[in-house]
Amino acid sequence: MKKIVLICIAILASSTIQAQNAKSLLNEVSTKVKSYDNISIDFKYTLNNAKENVSQETRGDVTLSGEKYVLNMLGTTTLFDATNMYTIVPEDEEVTISKYNPNDDKSITPSKMLTFYEKGYTYKMDIVQNVRGRKIQFVKLTPIDSNAEIKDILLGIDVQTKHIYKLIQTDAKGTKYTLTVNSFKTNQPLSKTLFTFDEAKYKDDGYYINRLD
Repeated sequence: MKKIVLICIAILASSTIQAQNAKSLLNEVSTKVKSYDNISIDFKYTLNNAKENVSQETRGDVTLSGEKYVLNMLGTTTLFDATNMYTIVPEDEEVTISKYNPNDDKSITPSKMLTFYEKGYTYKMDIVQNVRGRKIQFVKLTPIDSNAEIKDILLGIDVQTKHIYKLIQTDAKGTKYTLTVNSFKTNQPLSKTLFTFDEAKYKDDGYYINRLD
């Protein structure tokens, strides 16, 4: 009995240390991210659900500065100026404008992509991979809310740079979303109007402006 108790204590202590190490690494990532004026990322995005035989792969890019961002993906540009969300679809010549309510958004948006893990999850160190000479440490995040739509997230972190290299999110239905960072640039010279929506320009170009609020 005493031996079993000692084994349980050892397992618990190991789990606690792992959680502390994972949290410490994530804190380093968060601190690093918040030290930059802006971040520009080129990425590959894949969606896979083996049960439904659904597989999709695309590339995109995003530029972030604080809460603001411009995301280009699947032929659509999404601009967020910290107040309004602008979804620009050139193929349809349409712009949809909506107010942003963070309380209604439970997904990992670009502005939260590098800091979303700061609350609402338990942490555990996972595998280490060598990617072209880079040591990538994965941390497994599990939502504290047992009713969350997300089953778990694997966050791959470059141990040297403390930058996020890969995010693998699995939902409760088994769909896996993978974002792999191809390039990660910081403090780039940006246009002063990058995060400003020019409505007149799109009206002149014949776009339909759809306001949801």
